[in-house]
Amino acid sequence: MSDAGEKDKNDGTAAEAPNPFLPSPDDMQHWASVMARAQQMMLEFALGQADEEKDARPLFDPARWIDNPATQLWAEQGAKMWEQGVHFWSSLAAIQPSFMPSAAADAPKDRRFADPDWTANPAFALIRQTYGLLSDQLLETTRQLQGLDADARAKMEFAAKSMADALSPTNLAVTNPEVIKRAVETRGESLLKGLRHMLADLARGQLSHVDKNAFEVGVNIATTPGKVIHETDLYQLIQYEPTTKDVFTVPLVIFPPWINRFYILDLNPAKSFVRWAVEQGLTVFMVSWKSADASMKDVVWDDYIAAQVDAIDTVRDLLDVPHVHAIGYCVAGTTLAATLAMLAAQGDADKVRSVTFFTAQVDFELAGELKLFVDDGYLALLQQLSAGGFLDGRYMAATFNSLRGRDLIWNYVVSNYLLGNDYPPFDLLYWNGDTTNLPAKWHRQYLVDLYRDNRMVIPNSLTVMGTPIDLKKITTPAYIQAGREDHIAPLASVWRLMDHLSGPKTFLLAGSGHIAGVVNPPSLGKYQYWTNDNIRDTTLADWMKGAQEHKGSWWPDWHAWLKDIDGEEVPARDVGSAALPPLEDAPGSYVRIRA
Repeated sequence: MSDAGEKDKNDGTAAEAPNPFLPSPDDMQHWASVMARAQQMMLEFALGQADEEKDARPLFDPARWIDNPATQLWAEQGAKMWEQGVHFWSSLAAIQPSFMPSAAADAPKDRRFADPDWTANPAFALIRQTYGLLSDQLLETTRQLQGLDADARAKMEFAAKSMADALSPTNLAVTNPEVIKRAVETRGESLLKGLRHMLADLARGQLSHVDKNAFEVGVNIATTPGKVIHETDLYQLIQYEPTTKDVFTVPLVIFPPWINRFYILDLNPAKSFVRWAVEQGLTVFMVSWKSADASMKDVVWDDYIAAQVDAIDTVRDLLDVPHVHAIGYCVAGTTLAATLAMLAAQGDADKVRSVTFFTAQVDFELAGELKLFVDDGYLALLQQLSAGGFLDGRYMAATFNSLRGRDLIWNYVVSNYLLGNDYPPFDLLYWNGDTTNLPAKWHRQYLVDLYRDNRMVIPNSLTVMGTPIDLKKITTPAYIQAGREDHIAPLASVWRLMDHLSGPKTFLLAGSGHIAGVVNPPSLGKYQYWTNDNIRDTTLADWMKGAQEHKGSWWPDWHAWLKDIDGEEVPARDVGSAALPPLEDAPGSYVRIRA
């Protein structure tokens, strides 16, 4: 030992070892920089909002849904429970780890609590257990409330579930171990990145699921070759170029929902239903609806029905054929049923050789949680939000996201804002965020006449284009596809088409939900589907008992059904004609309109 070291030892002036629990000057300087940058970002955002005020009000407000004394009781009970929970959580620092319970080995799996610290760390284990206890108590208290009718109870349970999801400790940085570890590892940079994501979303008034610059329509999404061959104020009609020497005699016209962009059926070459159908020898036409603006303030349901008839007649005249095959997806399928009923009443049913319904409803008695959004309070809110004659598509997107809030809202709050993850380049999520505006009059008419009053299944209750409609008059061969996990058009609701149509019907149940259940190409080998050729006029329960499961995509089953109806072929057709020359390349200009 040196003399200097001996001197330090003897006189007690030796340097103390650094405390590992105290931040170094460099760390303190870095975290101060992080805080300063965060403050600067928020200041710039606030100044930007002052220059251009943007309304990002949340779409659903549970307090608006129900005027009932039970609401106050439910709120008081919930507030008390969460107050107790917060007290538990804030007291964790005073609790010795040895007294903390460990997570139950048989606890149900929950992806939100996948981080090992939720079970290995006693503090976070207690937080998780407390949350589970309180959320279960909140839901149970709601279910036990007295004096509620079925609709009111459903609204209360939906609101309670939404609140429980929102109040999960995983949604807070200080009670999420994964977020804390990421912040420490990145020295706060993950929090800054998440803040940047959050402020960008606040500026645009919409939660982002992907980088909005990751895809470009017509470049790396919606790329199947074709031409726009017809255009009206409401839609463009696209004809896709053939890829086979011969094609089926009867062409196919696809009506996608106008609450979304049509290219859900043409995401990329591997997933595109359009491209696949063309490769099977079909002459495919796609309707691309225009996103609503102030000029469409007077558009109603009749206008969309007239547009469907116009598209059908345009294709018939272009190809000189007597009829077409038609597909209606979601709300466009509902409308297509009304169109068919009108054509049947007018003696023109032969214009459509077959109809295929993708997750469509005509009887809304069992329409699921979307029926929660049709009471007087919600309709009044929609009227307020649609003052310009159309509803901003961001509100509709928020409605659909709220039906799966845990997966489509809070999951991305944690990933994008708290963890600061990069956005995934996922085409389906890009499409999901590519919203369209809705004509206000049509939207209210649809919610009131169909969702609330269920008039479509009452013969002659509704009149379209001057003609009373009765679904029982539809004798067109129908292929009805439903999704097993569909939360937009529930299986039991879609099945009702079997009860109301009079022609030959084929029902098919696809694995997954409203989107993945439809967009499931054979090349991916995903999911499964069920058929039952032995039972026709029966109940859904009986159909399910005798259904046979098949692995993979249901698309080939649909194509075989279509071929059985009309399998004749002709040489492949040119796109457009002298009378209908191509106007522009697919996917057209309407799909690119952004309000």
